[in-house]
Amino acid sequence: MKKRTILVTNDDGIHGAGLHPLVAELRKIARVIAMVPDQERSGMSHSITLHKPLWVRKVEDDFYITTGTPVDCVRFAILHMFRKKIDMVVSGINTGPNLGEDVIYSGTVGGAREGALLGKPSLAVSLSELGNDNFTDAAKFSRRLAELVFRHGMPPDVYINVNYPGVKRGVEVTTLGKRVYDEKILARRDPRGGTYFWLSGKILKSRFVNGTDISAVDDDKVSITPLRIETSDPAIYGETAKWLKDLS
Repeated sequence: MKKRTILVTNDDGIHGAGLHPLVAELRKIARVIAMVPDQERSGMSHSITLHKPLWVRKVEDDFYITTGTPVDCVRFAILHMFRKKIDMVVSGINTGPNLGEDVIYSGTVGGAREGALLGKPSLAVSLSELGNDNFTDAAKFSRRLAELVFRHGMPPDVYINVNYPGVKRGVEVTTLGKRVYDEKILARRDPRGGTYFWLSGKILKSRFVNGTDISAVDDDKVSITPLRIETSDPAIYGETAKWLKDLS
């Protein structure tokens, strides 16, 4: 039987605290190839490098760093360096949550999404809150989940987003919740009088609706959220088509 190969990437980069615990656990069930950014690439979403060269350097056997994004890592590994050898993509473990609309911005989730786009079963794994450092248990859970995915398979357009709590009191399959951020962009002056800006906003509140990822982690449960590449909404297609005919 062919030994399976798992590609690991992340958006926290080579020094991400969740990288090595994840690799160590997954190596118990498969060959693991790690290809990660050479520095933090948080918030990169599904960004790819188009307008400058991409550099790749081998750190040790089956461990590589790139100057690109998490999506670059996945594309380069699957389409060029290892071609048909990759059987699964696992992105993480992120040092903080990817809940609700975070999945739109997240480089961690972007890495898993790219894996799914390229036809590989893919997982994104994050800790459920800042300050949670339970990487060891999250890595063990990721290994068990990967085993189940290998056993049961996954629909071709689906990937999984996992948020792991500091203390696990259960597991729940969830939908995406709603997190509300402030809309302020902070302006600051540098020592030479120029203006620079911080774009990231603070979380103002979360909506704790039963069945969502936010509610699950609030109850100290592991949130497992299946996501789809297909994002169009058939439910509103007919209504939209009615008024779009005016453009004919």
